[in-house]
Parts: sequence; C-alpha cells; structure tokens
Amino acid sequence: MEINQKSLTARRIRISLFFFFYGFIFATWASRIPNIQQQLQLSETKLGAVLLAMPVGSFITLPFSGLLTSKIGSRKVVIGASSIYCFVLLGIGLSQNVGQLTVCLFLFGSSGNMMNIAVNTQALELEKLYNKTIISSFHGMWSVAGLVAAALGTYFIGRAFPVSSHFLLVAGISLLCFILCSPYLLKEVLKKQEKRPLFTKPDKAFWGLGIIAFCSMICQGAMFDWSGVYFKKVVVAEPAFIGLGYTAFMISMTAIRFITDWLTQRIGFKKIIVCCGIFTTAGLLISVFFPFLLPATIGLLLVGMGVSPGVPLVFSAAGKSKILPAPVAIAAVSSIGMIGLLIGPPIIGFIAGLTSLKTSFLILSFFGAGIIVSALSLKNQD
Repeated sequence: MEINQKSLTARRIRISLFFFFYGFIFATWASRIPNIQQQLQLSETKLGAVLLAMPVGSFITLPFSGLLTSKIGSRKVVIGASSIYCFVLLGIGLSQNVGQLTVCLFLFGSSGNMMNIAVNTQALELEKLYNKTIISSFHGMWSVAGLVAAALGTYFIGRAFPVSSHFLLVAGISLLCFILCSPYLLKEVLKKQEKRPLFTKPDKAFWGLGIIAFCSMICQGAMFDWSGVYFKKVVVAEPAFIGLGYTAFMISMTAIRFITDWLTQRIGFKKIIVCCGIFTTAGLLISVFFPFLLPATIGLLLVGMGVSPGVPLVFSAAGKSKILPAPVAIAAVSSIGMIGLLIGPPIIGFIAGLTSLKTSFLILSFFGAGIIVSALSLKNQD
C-alpha cells in the first residue's frame, strides 16, 4: 500500500486522536467514581464489587476481540467499539441503581477492550508504513488524555456539575471526533487465517513478552491504587502532598512515552526493556528504604519511567509475529498483562494486611526485576 508522507502524517494525527479520546473517556469515568458512589449510596464493599464488572468484561472479551479484529479488520472494529464506548459512558452517567451500573461497566470494559486491541492494531499497521517504531507516542496521547480528563473532572466536581451532564458532554465531543477521524483509519489487507478456537492460551513464543507486560502492569496498577495510600500512611506526607507521588508517576510515565520510540530506534528493544526493569526496581526500592517526601517522590517518578515503555513496545514486538495475526498476538500478550493489572492492587492490599505496606512495595520491586530477567531471555529481539 503506497501512501505519501502527507497522508501518513494525516493518518497518524487522526489515529492519535482515537487514542486520546479513548483515554479521555476512560479517565472521565474514573474522575467521577466518588460522585457516582455517593449518588447510588454504595458502601466501599459494594463499590468494589461493582467495579469488578469492568475488568471482568474486558478480560472475557480479550480472545474474541483479537479474532474478530483479524477477521473483519481493525478499522471496522475501531469504528464500532468507539461508538459503543461513547454511548456506554453516557449510560454509566444515567445509571439509577446498582444493576444498571454493573451492566454498563461490563459493557464499558468489553467495548474498551475491543477498542484497545483494534486501535493498537491500527497503530502497528501505520508503524509498518513508517518502517520505524512509533507506537509509544500513541500511548503517550492516551496518558495525556488521562491528565486532561482528571483536571476537567476536578473542575466540574468543584462546581457541582452533574455527572450525567459531564458524561454527555464528553461522550458527544468524543463521538464527533471519532466520526470525523474514521475516514483516515487504515484498511489493512486481510489474510485468510486457519481456524482457531475462540479461547486459546498464548503461544509459547509470547510468554516472554507476556511476562514483561504482566510485571509492568502489576506495578502500574499498584501505583494507580496504592501510591496515595503509601504517601499518607508510610511517607506520612502533609495532606496537600499526599498525591505528589502519584502525580510524579503519571507525569514521568506520560513524558517518557513520547521519547520511547526515538530511544528504541537508537538503542534497541531489549536494552529499553532492561532499563524499564532497572528503573522500576530502583524506584520501588528507593521509596521503601527512604520513605520520606522527596526520595519517595523521586522513587515513584522512576517507577513511572520504568513501566511507561513496556506495554506499547511489547505490543509492537507481538504485532511483528510471523505466527499469529497482529490482533491475535496483541490479545495474547494483553491477556497475560491484564492478569497483572487485575491482581496487582488486591495483592498489595493482602500483603499489607499481613505485614505492612512497605513490605508489599518491597515485594513489588521483584516484579521490576522480573522485567529485566524476561527481557534478557528474549530471543530474536533487537
């Protein structure tokens, strides 16, 4: 497929916008969870149970998403999933009881997962045309969207802006953007694939990449849910600085994704992943052995630098597979990584309950070391 440079740039911008609004919708929902909890009068226990619907929906549809995308093309799946994602966000905002919210969150996880697999396939198809690594910059746009949505959510919460109106606004803008950008999505050439069962475990060739995704995402999930608690209870930060570690983590994770492609082209995939493991391990150890405001903040900043490149680069490596279609390959490593994201926060809480939060963060550092070991064991990777 011959595409000139101007057309490539136009497509890259539009696909970046798909990543941005995909992240924007997700972070918009996350920013209003406390308000939804209050509106539906949910206890922490009930809220935790309801929130499980989203990862369950995501995990159940992982194998199906990869096979569907490889069969009908990522373009059609992106268009369909992005539209559903917008409407489901509005449904969440309009939910009047636990049952409605649970169903909406299940659909939110399902459609979000399909969007994730398909839009990453689009990024990999464009990466082939560029003939260089560019996927991390797309994930950077997703992270930027999270920061923007969090800021907007804080603004609306401060002005008591209704959740339903907030979600309607975001869903409407996002849907309009998706419609305008859809003509720029790539139409990949679909190859006839051998028949495979709907639910399959990943091929052995992907276990190394999957373990890297698992270790990265278990640390990432732990930072999302526990960094603020760590700064409150272990670092004993002043109330105004409790979120400092999480902020440092998010900023470094976002920034590094915009230079990861450039770095990968110069020093190679394997060295980048080894550095990911080193930064993640070092950052966690610093926060454990020096639990004071400045060093702990630096520690979580390093963790952000460490976990940032892992998932996009693993997706890129899996997408180059000669064994499986790109969408199925992405779904395979994503399945393993998703387990890490799901079990990370509960494991931290369980270990903290038995021992201490410092001990749980210390154990988490071993997953950073796991990234190093897995990267060094990979074959046929630059």
